[in-house]
Amino acid sequence: MHVVLLGPPGVGKGTQGELLADALGWQRIVTGDLLRAQRDARTPLGQQAQGYMTKGELVPDPLIIAMVREQLATFPPGTSVIFDGFPRNSSQASAFKMMLETLGLTVDQIAVLDADDDLVVERISGRRSCPTCGAVYNQSLAPPNRDGRCDKDGTALFQRADDEPETVRHRLEVYHRETEPLIEYYEGSRAAVHHIAGDQAVEVVQTALREALGVEVGAS
Repeated sequence: MHVVLLGPPGVGKGTQGELLADALGWQRIVTGDLLRAQRDARTPLGQQAQGYMTKGELVPDPLIIAMVREQLATFPPGTSVIFDGFPRNSSQASAFKMMLETLGLTVDQIAVLDADDDLVVERISGRRSCPTCGAVYNQSLAPPNRDGRCDKDGTALFQRADDEPETVRHRLEVYHRETEPLIEYYEGSRAAVHHIAGDQAVEVVQTALREALGVEVGAS
């Protein structure tokens, strides 16, 4: 099974995708992780990507697609895969579809985690990070034991620039403009599209996600 997980930034795609993959023994593809891994390993694709990243430019879609294809080629036949937050726009979706077809694969199901914009802004802007160990907290959902201090090493926490409310609003605008139209795109395909309320507790969302996809722990 090949599942695309969509939703606005901060809705919990990463958490839900990781939980699902771990519980079911599926593979999970996150393009940001692929980029970093290829760059750090200094692969040919990684070095090409680094050239764009160094100049502050977006890595072109064909390069991203090539990395995804290369990763898929490492999986045994029949492996179930979660594409976490990918594709991000219509051009990626079209190139992704053609690439899968060359491998004899298709997207089977789409899971969309929905959440109100104001809730997303509240969630993300409430995040605080530890500059020393990288631990992440949330002032309302998962606060540190000591206000403003990391539980692990006591370092003062900080708010990342891309977690500031104005930046989050901009990221949401990009999502609504570029990624949200993919929902309609996939509704016009053979893939099943499921909407899940992402503003619930993590366990509740995970249960709803598994039910929507029709999978159980141990499934493949």
